[in-house]
Amino acid sequence: MKYLVMIYGNQADYESMNGKAGPGHPAWTQAELGAMFQYMETLNKELIESGEMVDGQGLSEPRQAVVITSGADGAPVVSDGPFGETKEVLAGYWVLDCADTERVTEIAKRVHACPVPEGAPRSDVVIRPIMEAPTGA
Repeated sequence: MKYLVMIYGNQADYESMNGKAGPGHPAWTQAELGAMFQYMETLNKELIESGEMVDGQGLSEPRQAVVITSGADGAPVVSDGPFGETKEVLAGYWVLDCADTERVTEIAKRVHACPVPEGAPRSDVVIRPIMEAPTGA
């Protein structure tokens, strides 16, 4: 079964990883950032070797987002960020092909355990099964 494993963040998380501290978001050092990248690289390599990794990517900061909404006349309206009303956004994802929910939950717990600086918030990790189109449709 395929699963989408998502990790969330906000603009303050991205800024703190770029060395800019904010309330509840201490600035990351280069060593802390390196430890996070090393941890994720190791996890990703293991998932590739096990054959469970289908895809996985980190996403750019929210201020680089583009959003398409409907205008008053229903026509598409293009807006760019940042969006003050957005509390959390998708920061990265993995598409995994796992034997069962127990296995993907084990992996998601490892994602959640990624090292962060002392006092930094730990991002939520969400697992969603990927629906497959019925065969013969």
